[in-house]
Amino acid sequence: MPGLNTATRGRLLFGGDYNPEQWPEETWHEDVRLMKDAGVNSVTLGVFSWSKLEPEPGAREFGWLDTLMDLMHDHGIGVVLATPTASPPPWLGRLHPETLPRDADGRTEHWGGRQHFSHSSAVYRRHAAAITEDLAARYGGHPALTMWHINNEYCTFDHGDEAAARFRTWLRRRYGSLDALNTAWGTAFWSQGYDTWDGVIPPRRAHYLHNPTQVLDFRRFTSDMLLECYTAERDIVRRHTPHLPVTTNFMPLWTGQDAWRWAEEEDVVSVDLYPDPRDPLGAQHGALVQDMTRSQAGGPWMLMEQAAGPVNWRGVNHPKPRGLNRLWSLQAVARGADAVCYFQWRQSRQGAEKFHSGMVSHAGERGRTFQEVKRIGADFRKLGEVTGTGITADVAILHDWHAWWAGAQDGRPSTRVDHPAVLHAWHRALWEAHLTTDFAHPEHDLSRYRLVVVPQLYLLTDAAIENLLGYVREGGTLVCGFLTGVADEDDRVRPGGMDARLRELFGIRVLHEWWPLDEGETAECEGFCGTLWSEEIEAADDVTETVPYKGGELDGLPALLRRDRAWYLSTLPEPDALRALLSRAAAKAGVRPVLDGLPATVEAVRRGGLLFVLNHGREPVTVPVPGRHHDLLTGTTVTDEVRLDRYGVAVLRP
Repeated sequence: MPGLNTATRGRLLFGGDYNPEQWPEETWHEDVRLMKDAGVNSVTLGVFSWSKLEPEPGAREFGWLDTLMDLMHDHGIGVVLATPTASPPPWLGRLHPETLPRDADGRTEHWGGRQHFSHSSAVYRRHAAAITEDLAARYGGHPALTMWHINNEYCTFDHGDEAAARFRTWLRRRYGSLDALNTAWGTAFWSQGYDTWDGVIPPRRAHYLHNPTQVLDFRRFTSDMLLECYTAERDIVRRHTPHLPVTTNFMPLWTGQDAWRWAEEEDVVSVDLYPDPRDPLGAQHGALVQDMTRSQAGGPWMLMEQAAGPVNWRGVNHPKPRGLNRLWSLQAVARGADAVCYFQWRQSRQGAEKFHSGMVSHAGERGRTFQEVKRIGADFRKLGEVTGTGITADVAILHDWHAWWAGAQDGRPSTRVDHPAVLHAWHRALWEAHLTTDFAHPEHDLSRYRLVVVPQLYLLTDAAIENLLGYVREGGTLVCGFLTGVADEDDRVRPGGMDARLRELFGIRVLHEWWPLDEGETAECEGFCGTLWSEEIEAADDVTETVPYKGGELDGLPALLRRDRAWYLSTLPEPDALRALLSRAAAKAGVRPVLDGLPATVEAVRRGGLLFVLNHGREPVTVPVPGRHHDLLTGTTVTDEVRLDRYGVAVLRP
């Protein structure tokens, strides 16, 4: 199958979404000149062009796109051609209102924005397939075409009647019978038993709490329906261009897609990434998303969208300080990206995103934004040898969308427990300890990792539990956080409040009660402070180690307990303490930092034969790098140390 290397051809891809339909044709030639100046070698065309391509039902207006495709090819710029199906034209919703999604309150989402389509609508799917078919037939043989980009940021929910009918079909396939569905959903509670499939609906507005397993299955269904939309268009373009890769762009940690499942259907895994420039942990958020995307891809991946400056959706939208765009772009390459692109090329003058930055900002080519883009393009031309290379990690962080979906519902012990926040806390601890991490699904093969950490997996299948037991049995070290293994795949609480096999693994005789903590409340432990959560646990007699709570109702009971290589942490330690704990577990497992003696602001990643060293601080630093190295960015040789300016980067070859 084709992959990202099919498009990169030994160079890093650099560019972004190009929306020339917003501009007169004379601007297109100016754009090409600036693209060449900036080192742009790839643009994405057509993402939001459906009404331009099909201004009325059945019409086709391809002339403008013919001109753009030829123009890009004439100047050596590859095209990632998008299907425009994320934003249907107004005529589709007007003539076919059944294509419009409805929310849980029954309200229709109309045209005038984007993503206004029902994933379950047969009419929408038919029109989407038709425009995709004609695009693929017309441009499949064009020499500028390097990749297909299907739709954009799949993110719609639909609770309407057609979605309800498809939901029932999906449930029939999953359960086979109403008896099985009633058992899985626990409908004996609150008199919810179904006597006919026609009575089953999406979780629409209810007087009080919804059935949790109904909500969980609706999440699964939504991901699957959106995936059906993707694969239908993917299969059309593959039929015309089997030699070219196909992708669609994820939004990081978006709740509506099981990205592990989706990644299996993509030739190239791509993501959009927009850390807040004012967030002191923005770089760590970027590293988490990059690690997760690389893991989903199983190798090099594509950064489909980032911002060259400010975005437009936060309450206050801050620009990126001088050098930060370059730093975060090179961080993506360090963590496995072979393509780094932006939304968008030229900042729009009209529309909802006219204050979202572009590679060419409103300041034009003399503006700081474009001048920094030019520098990044020049850097990327020096790094071709990194393409196709991998990253070796000894640590895996486990994450599963189904566990998140099940654990994030109402009616739980604490609404303060936010799965992404817990995930970020554990990744931050490992990132600040300079330990390179992969992400993995709990049913993946974990044998290549010395250390596996589970920040929180409320729901675990039997297969996942057996996988974790086997991993430890074969010599792996497992560190597990609170509220893990509580429920089975139907969100049915396991006897004892945690699966008995896991309690045996960690040395837990009884889990008596969960003790969630209020805002601002902490749990004192020996040597550290716990936050967010605590648990009343009775340890078995043969545990290897315990760290007790101090004071309060849990005084003397274990906040942490370990049986041999299996650790269980029943609270969320403050950041420094969590970093120290995971560093200790890593050291016991034989995992070492990328470099010793790194300053606190510096990140180091080995990719292939290169060492990336990145300074996330605003002050210059000197970094120890034993031996002689050649810096690909400056062309200089450094010995035993390298000096990095504010937001500085070195890419070192021994």
